[in-house]
Amino acid sequence: MRNELFDSAVWEKAWKEDPYTGVNKMKRAGIDPAHSLDSAAKSFNKEVFSEEGRRRTRRIMNWLEDQGVEFPGSSVLDIGAASGGFSVPFAERGADVTAVETSRPLVELLEQNSSGLTNGTVKVVNEPFENIDLEARGWERAFDLVFVSMCPVLVDWASVERVLSCAKAFCYMSLSVGSRKHSLVDEVWPLVTDRPRETEHLEMIYLTQLLLLKGYSYQSLVTQEMKTTTVSKETAFKDTINWLNMYGIAADERVRHIVSRHLDTRYPGEQVEIRQGGRFGKVLVRLQSQHMYDREDRM
Repeated sequence: MRNELFDSAVWEKAWKEDPYTGVNKMKRAGIDPAHSLDSAAKSFNKEVFSEEGRRRTRRIMNWLEDQGVEFPGSSVLDIGAASGGFSVPFAERGADVTAVETSRPLVELLEQNSSGLTNGTVKVVNEPFENIDLEARGWERAFDLVFVSMCPVLVDWASVERVLSCAKAFCYMSLSVGSRKHSLVDEVWPLVTDRPRETEHLEMIYLTQLLLLKGYSYQSLVTQEMKTTTVSKETAFKDTINWLNMYGIAADERVRHIVSRHLDTRYPGEQVEIRQGGRFGKVLVRLQSQHMYDREDRM
């Protein structure tokens, strides 16, 4: 069977030129992906280390361990570590973590969150992963696990290869699969436009297809995840305007007035509860032992 579906060059080109990836939509809306959480760093950190946030982290870590990943004594490169939602738990299970994060507000929280560790270590690297000389830093094939969760560093196949080049045994990557959900955006959407929200198929399809075509061994998982956050009305307004911009709805005076009025009417207090999430894909690439994992392998 020979057609374009099995041509990796076609998939590489499609990903590189896709204007509707999550990162490209953010850039088009005037948002710097690497610093999109700067102003909301504290509220993001609070949510990540809440009981609900910690539960999500444990589920992913347990899934990794079920696939043969071992944290005690391992070296982990966490790219896009944010405030340490994974870096800190990795270290708590005995790993030595190198945490790469660009955002200064998130780095400050990461340093605070990792300061009292009694097991494992976290070394913080405050610079863009894209700018790091991997060979000079000694990072090529240097880490037992490379971990990249919902990070804007994954923008095309070349960026995936750069991430993979740092891993000895495992590389975990996660991306959006389909349309993201946001309860407040859903509420105001019919108030600001007659245009229906289109179903999206996001960049996870590029990642899994290219891994398949290029001969990698991997496990993948697609789940729907939702979370609840409580933010100030000002933050809710800014967040909603950013989302509308990403979906091509210009935040002119009319739209801003509608959103503001809706917030005042629907949420008379100063706090707004938002449900958001969507379908997310997780891939664990096996670079060392490429056969199907069996728990007996650990015995």
